[in-house]
Amino acid sequence: MSVAAEVLANTLISRNVRLRGQIQGVGFRPFTVRLAKRYGVCGWVRNLGGEVEIHAEGRPDQISSFVAGLTTEAPPLAKPEMPLVSKGPFEHHQDFRIVDSGFTARGPIVVPPDHFVCPDCLAEMADPEARRYRYPFTNCTQCGPRYTIIDRLPYDRPNTAMSGFTLCAECSAEYHATADRRYHAQPLACPRCGPTLEFRAPGQAAIRDNESALAACIKSLHNGLIVAVKGVGGYHLMCDARSGMVVERLRARKHRPAKPLAIMLSEQMLETGEIAAPTPEELALLCGAQRPIVLTKKKSGSGLAEAIAPGLAEVGLMLPYSPLHHLLLQEFGGPLVATSANISGEPVLTDETSVERRLSTVADAFLHHDRPIRRPADDSVFRTVGGTPRPMRLGRGYAPLELKLPAPVLHPVLAVGADLKNTIALAIEDRVILSPHQGDLSSPRSLQVFTQVLEDLCQMHSIKPELLVCDAHPGYFSSRWASDQHLPLMRIPHHHAHASAVYGELLAEGPLLVFAWDGLGWGADHTLWGGEALLGTPGAWHRAASLRPFRMIGGDRASRDPWRCALSICLEAGVPWPDQPEMASLATEAWKNRINSPTTSSIGRLFDAAAALIGVAQEQSYEGEAAMRLEALATENATATPLPLIKDGELWRSDWSPLIPLLMAKERSQQERATLFHATLAASLCQQAIQIREKSGISRVALAGGVFQNRVLVAHTLRELTAAGFTALFPKRLPVSDAAIAFGQVVEAQARLSSAINTP
Repeated sequence: MSVAAEVLANTLISRNVRLRGQIQGVGFRPFTVRLAKRYGVCGWVRNLGGEVEIHAEGRPDQISSFVAGLTTEAPPLAKPEMPLVSKGPFEHHQDFRIVDSGFTARGPIVVPPDHFVCPDCLAEMADPEARRYRYPFTNCTQCGPRYTIIDRLPYDRPNTAMSGFTLCAECSAEYHATADRRYHAQPLACPRCGPTLEFRAPGQAAIRDNESALAACIKSLHNGLIVAVKGVGGYHLMCDARSGMVVERLRARKHRPAKPLAIMLSEQMLETGEIAAPTPEELALLCGAQRPIVLTKKKSGSGLAEAIAPGLAEVGLMLPYSPLHHLLLQEFGGPLVATSANISGEPVLTDETSVERRLSTVADAFLHHDRPIRRPADDSVFRTVGGTPRPMRLGRGYAPLELKLPAPVLHPVLAVGADLKNTIALAIEDRVILSPHQGDLSSPRSLQVFTQVLEDLCQMHSIKPELLVCDAHPGYFSSRWASDQHLPLMRIPHHHAHASAVYGELLAEGPLLVFAWDGLGWGADHTLWGGEALLGTPGAWHRAASLRPFRMIGGDRASRDPWRCALSICLEAGVPWPDQPEMASLATEAWKNRINSPTTSSIGRLFDAAAALIGVAQEQSYEGEAAMRLEALATENATATPLPLIKDGELWRSDWSPLIPLLMAKERSQQERATLFHATLAASLCQQAIQIREKSGISRVALAGGVFQNRVLVAHTLRELTAAGFTALFPKRLPVSDAAIAFGQVVEAQARLSSAINTP
C-alpha cells in the first residue's frame, strides 16, 4: 500500500445513517451501540419516531463494516430496510451512545407487536441463583409486551404502561449497561421494582405476592375451579382441560354451549404426541415467536374433555408465550383451557374492575397483576387450508400488520372494515397498517374498543385521516360511525372489498377472477350477495357469476337458525321437506307473504341449509357452527357432477335445487351427503370459471370470503381448478374472512380515486 493510500485508509470520516422498517421495540438502538463498539465506531444513535438516526465516526473500513452489520446482523425481531448513508459533520466523539429520542416522525412509524418470552429469560427464570428466579414478568430487549403497553411513540419507557414502575438500582444498572441484553429494554422489571401478581376469590382476603398468588391459582385449578388470569393482551378463562365436568361448567356459565375452546399446553406435553398430531408446518408455527393458536387434528385418547370442541375434528392448541403462562403450566402439570375472558363476540377484557364485574358469574377466582394493558389483543388463530397454515384471526404477535400498496395514496385513508371480525386499516403513502382483530361490533364495549383503536392508530402514527372508507351496508355500526365523522366518505360494496383484499395482498397485475364466497354482504345492486364471482381489477370489478337467489326466512335470524335456510330453499325450489320442524308452518306463511324474507345469493346460508337437511344442525350457538360441523363430517375424496349453470343476462348462475333431494336421501350416510355437498360446490365453482374463461381468457382464479376457511371445500376446489388448467391463488398473510375487508376497502378506494383522477 502506498503512503497516500495508507494515510487515506487511516483518515477518520463521519457519516449520517438513517434506517426505517421494523426497528421499534426490538432492541435496535442497544444493538447499534454494541455493533459500533465492536467495530471501533464512535458517535450516537437516536429514535426519531419512524426511523433511527445514527451519527458514526471512524475509519472508512470501520464505518463500512458497521453500516453493513446494521442489516446483516440485526436482532432477530428487527426488519430494517436498507440504510441511507450521507456525509455528516465531524463531531469528535470519544464513544458511542444512545441519545434522547426526538419525535419529528421523519419516517414511517412501525408499531411493534408483542413478543413471547425468549429462551434466555426462561433460563434465567429457572435459575435459583438469579434475581428473576420464577419472576412472572421477566423480559429483555428480545421479548415481552410491546403493542399492548405503548401509550405513544417513540418507544421509550416514559411512553409506556411501565412508566409507573421506577427501576431499582440493579435494574437501572442493566438498563444502562451496553453489554447487557437488557440495555434500554423498556418493559424491564424485577421482583423488587416491577409488577406483582394478586389473587382474589370471593370471601377470601386478596393475596398480593407472586409466589403465594401463583400457588393459590394452581390450587384453585387443581380443585376444579375456573380462574380468570390476566395475561399480555387481556384475560383468559382457565380451567383443567381434562375435566369434562369443569369444562361443561365453564360452557354453562359463559353461555357458550358448543364453540371450540383453545388449549394451552407446554412444549413437553406437545412433544409426547398424546394430545394432538400437528403437521411439521403446524408444529413450526406453534413453536414460533408469535405463539398463535393453531388448529390441529384431534388425537383419540388425548385425555382432553370431549366438550373442548364438540362435533369437530380439530382442537386449537397454543404454547405458553408469557413468563406467567410458563409458570402456570409448569406447576399445574397438565393442559389448561385458555379461552378469551369476554362476553361473547366482544373484545377480550383487560382490567381488574371490568373482569370481576362482568364475569363474576363465570370465574370462581381471579389472578390479576398491576401492569396495565393499554389496548386488547386477542390470540391469533391459524388453520391449515390448501396445505398451508393460514391466518383465521390476526391478533397478539402478528398485528398491527403492515402491507404494501403498489402505489402511494394521495391522502391518509382510514378504512373501518366490516361489523363481524372487525379490523381497521390506516393507509399512509404506500403502507397499510392493519389493526388486530376486534370482534363483532354489536355491543357497547365492542364499539368503545373500536373507537379507541381507531384513535390510537391515528395518534401513534401522527396521522389525521382525510378520507374514510366503509362498507356499503347502511346498517353496519362501522358504516354509521364513519358517516357521523363529517369527513369525505367512500362506501364500498362488501364483495368488491373481498376481491380487492386478495388482489392487493397478492400484488396482482392485470385482470383476475375472484370467487368471493361468504355469509352475507351488501351488493352493488343493494341486495344481499354471498356467492359471487367478480372479474376485473380493483375499482373495476364486474359480477360475472353467482348462485340462484332465494328468499331467506327471518333475515338475520336465518344465520342463527339453519332450519330457516333449509326451509327457504325447499320453498324456493318447490320441494317438500318431510323433517321440517314444527315452527316451520308460521315461517312458511312469512315466506309466502314476503315478510322479512330478503333475497340473497349466499353460499354461507346454503351451507346452513345443507347442515339442516342432512340433520347435522337445526340451530347454531355461534357463527359458522353448522358449516363447521358439516365440514367435520366430510372427506376430501369424492367426485361430483356440477350443478346446472343458467345464463341470467350477462350473469352465470348455478342452480342448487338438484342438491336438495340428495341432501335429504337418508339411504346415504351423513358423511357421504356432506362430502357430496362440498364436492358439488367445488365442481360448480370450476364450471363457472370455465364459462367465464371462454369469453374473457382469464385463467387466474383467486379465493376470498369466509367460506374458504373450509379446508375440505378448498381441497376440492383447488383440485378441480388445477385439473381444468387454472392458476389458483389464495391469500397467506390475511384471513380470507371479513378480517380482510378493511384492507380491501383501502385497495378498492385507492383504485377508484386513481381512476377518477386519470379519467379525462
